[in-house]
Amino acid sequence: MNHSMRLACALLPLWLGGCATSPAPNTVSAPVPAQWLAPLPPQVGLAQQSKQPHQGRLSDLTQWWQQQGDPLLAELITAAQAVSPTVASARSRIEQSRAARVAAGAALGPTLDASASVSRGNAQQAGGPGPGAAPIATTTQAGLQAGWEIDLFGANQGHRASADAATERLAGAQAQWHDARVSVAAEVAMQYYSLRSCRQLAQVTQADAASRQETARLSSLSTQAGFTAPATDALARASAFEASGRATQQRAQCDLDIKALVALTGVKEPEIRSNMALAQQGRAQTAMLFIATVPADALAQRPDVFSAEREVAAASADIGSALAQRYPRLSLSGAIGRSGIRSGGEATSLNTWSIGPLALTLPLFDGGRRAANVEAAKARYDEAAALYRARVRQAVREVEEALVTLQSTAERETDAQGAVAGYQASFTGTEARYQSGLAGLVELEDARRGLLAAQITQASLQRERRTAWVALYRAMGGGWTPAIDSASAAAASNAPPTSR
Repeated sequence: MNHSMRLACALLPLWLGGCATSPAPNTVSAPVPAQWLAPLPPQVGLAQQSKQPHQGRLSDLTQWWQQQGDPLLAELITAAQAVSPTVASARSRIEQSRAARVAAGAALGPTLDASASVSRGNAQQAGGPGPGAAPIATTTQAGLQAGWEIDLFGANQGHRASADAATERLAGAQAQWHDARVSVAAEVAMQYYSLRSCRQLAQVTQADAASRQETARLSSLSTQAGFTAPATDALARASAFEASGRATQQRAQCDLDIKALVALTGVKEPEIRSNMALAQQGRAQTAMLFIATVPADALAQRPDVFSAEREVAAASADIGSALAQRYPRLSLSGAIGRSGIRSGGEATSLNTWSIGPLALTLPLFDGGRRAANVEAAKARYDEAAALYRARVRQAVREVEEALVTLQSTAERETDAQGAVAGYQASFTGTEARYQSGLAGLVELEDARRGLLAAQITQASLQRERRTAWVALYRAMGGGWTPAIDSASAAAASNAPPTSR
């Protein structure tokens, strides 16, 4: 035994040197451009507002929906977040991560188990008296068993690393909860603006159908009086039928949009219809917010980027935990108990206690299992780092694309307004000439088609602009700001993050 202990002590420094491998860094770099390359949205109309929606501070994005001036939209978003299964799943993952963190932290402390048992029977010696001569005995036992792993060689670093990884994943789960809320809010806003645009197009197509119907009526009267050819009257009637079918199709599309909002929000359809009827059909804001900061600051608002960053830190801690499995382990156990035997009217009790054994475990050979676990942890770390960098690049792309769309729609808005005004004047003049007999039906229909196309383009452009603002809101993370300090960590450990 002495020779074995001397050999183990001699080999221990060499063995520990082979285990001294530091884990990977818990942060990785993700290069981003110094500034947005796409043009920033113009600050149109902000001078007339008492307060800018954004004021250059990303934290003001938390009140983004309330600053739209549309209470119905904010109500629908709140309702959708309350019934969304995605948000509920994200909240469940927070609780699972919190439980995993508690379990990982508990491994650092001692353990204490209690045991109790009762048995009844008899015992006889071979060749002794018959069964009736042996009294029946009742044996009772109760005790406490304690254990503690002493952090002498750094083995507890594995438990600490596991606890750190669980803490990082809890922060990531909280970020994913915010990301789920942002996604639901953006989806509801997209559907809501789709319905608003659909209602606007329904008004346009209905007015066009009424105009064509009136033209067909006048054409029929003129044909009956012998002033208009039957072929011209047939063209007028065909145009009226076509317009009526277009208006019916547009109304059906609006009904589908309403039913989609019902499914997203859980609000009853009659309530949505009545609220939409009361809601004002205003123009899209030209400047809902103003972004004037570098991508690195903006990306901090994105829960998915923050969660990916926390996963990198957790993967780094997992490497430390796998490395710690190669360290020696020193454990101490102890027990205290009381037992009693009652037989034939006599009782005997016995108190016992023990300290030990003090056990040293040296992992010498495991067929490469621990080394393989370390390599697997390093591979997961590399994967997490690659996913984080890809997430950052995707975030930059989404912001840039939203900015490009906003700039494009802003530049096209004046052109669309001019086109509608021009085609409206042309149609009005052509219609007057047609009613005076100075223009033909074909010329009138051409003017009407031009006006309808311009009106549809204008309505679609407003929807595209609203959609781009929602995309920018989502690309900026919805206004969620990760607060990594002791106060926020303590608050997060008691309840899910507050709504943004």
